[in-house]
Amino acid sequence: MTIAENIDKILSKIPSSVRLVAVSKKKSVTAIKEAYNYGIRDFAESRVQEALLKQEELQEYQDICWHFIGHIQTNKAKKILEKFDYIHSVDSLKLAEYLDKLAAKSSIFPHVCLQVKLLPDLNKYGWEIMELWQDLPKLESLNHLKIEGLMTILPLGLSENECLETFAKTKELAVTITEKSSLQLKELSMGMSNDYLLAVEKGATMIRLGTIIFGERN
Repeated sequence: MTIAENIDKILSKIPSSVRLVAVSKKKSVTAIKEAYNYGIRDFAESRVQEALLKQEELQEYQDICWHFIGHIQTNKAKKILEKFDYIHSVDSLKLAEYLDKLAAKSSIFPHVCLQVKLLPDLNKYGWEIMELWQDLPKLESLNHLKIEGLMTILPLGLSENECLETFAKTKELAVTITEKSSLQLKELSMGMSNDYLLAVEKGATMIRLGTIIFGERN
């Protein structure tokens, strides 16, 4: 199937209110253009240097919204703030405070999600629930980060019920934080190629899909 056919199939299964973010890491500019020509405007990358090269080649595509979804190293943070519209992977208070200081210097107000880890996973970054509640007062005091939601990546090997339960808990956490703090967490960035329908069922507002759009990565 072509990229256009893959997109068509996905869009037929999700509500129009859900934002389809095409994960274009390790994919060519040609593939991005094909998805763009079929109406996709949200593209996600996880490696800064790779993303910058693609952005350079796609300068005329002014209405692309670039999302950063990878782990953020402090030496790359300034470039990420300058070159990405949305940052999904703010995974610690230390990083959030650092980004806020950099954003203040550049008068940038980036849209961000807080990356949460609801189940133990040595391979993933993010706040555990208790830790997030402890850090919340300091997160509320940040002036330049537009903290708009939560992002989660599930551990491998979960059953369908475990996936549904974890996505539901992520939404519940966002709702509770919105009720009990000054943060308005309306975005839920959750769901990838293998579990996006389950995420949508439990309230995802943004789904991050790569393989199911572009095919397997090399």
